[in-house]
Amino acid sequence: MNPASRASPDPSDEQPELPEKPGDSYVQSFARGLSVIRAFNAEHPEQTLTDVAAATGLTRAGARRILLTLQTLGYVETEGRLFRLTPKILDLGFAYLTSMPFWNLAEPVMEALSAEVHESCSAAVLDRTEIVYVLRVPTHKIMTINLSIGSRLPAYCTSMGRVLLATLDDATLDATLGAAPLYAHTPRTVTDKDELKKIIAQVRQQGWAIVDQELEGGLISISAPIRNRQGRVIAAMNISGNAQRSSAKQMVKAFLEPLQQAAQRVSEMVARRT
Repeated sequence: MNPASRASPDPSDEQPELPEKPGDSYVQSFARGLSVIRAFNAEHPEQTLTDVAAATGLTRAGARRILLTLQTLGYVETEGRLFRLTPKILDLGFAYLTSMPFWNLAEPVMEALSAEVHESCSAAVLDRTEIVYVLRVPTHKIMTINLSIGSRLPAYCTSMGRVLLATLDDATLDATLGAAPLYAHTPRTVTDKDELKKIIAQVRQQGWAIVDQELEGGLISISAPIRNRQGRVIAAMNISGNAQRSSAKQMVKAFLEPLQQAAQRVSEMVARRT
């Protein structure tokens, strides 16, 4: 049966209320719509109505109404019983990227930096406990993870994450480190909360971070902050390299200065733009 033929609401199968949110301005149906969009990912690019309902905690009727609304708006398409997102969904993320003052400023600087050091270069912002990639200039494939714009990684064990975590006050940092499990991705990963706070305090003091094979074996990354006109850190820029080509000390010696210069150039351009 075509899902569109089942679009009329049925009061008997209304979705139970979600947990209360502060204030009357919380739009529950909108939150449910976003949860349906987030249910699709690299592991689940196509899903049935039952799959979406199970992934989101919605009833089949509730998930159906949201999927059909997204289909009407062009964000979802169907093939038989399967639903999938359409390229139009990229409009939502692109709206964020184009609203960022350093989006079109940082890219040529990062391309020049990558060409100079012959390593991959990326930029990311902090979203709670994770970093989100907003720019990437790859050279060598040095990770098993296929990183692209929109990719997320844990902040606590990445160099860009530590640069961004270093901007938080002590109470917020403590809450952020406690908001998600601290997994040991490699034998080198620092998972002790107190030790992480000491490392992040050092990053705050020195103004840059390096992570040596804590996220993935063989991966070393060094990062510096990008600031706005007010001096507030709005993003981080990194250079990633392979431990077989350069040690952490060699990366600091060879790459820290050009990285900081590139981050400073972007910061200055952002300051002029904003």
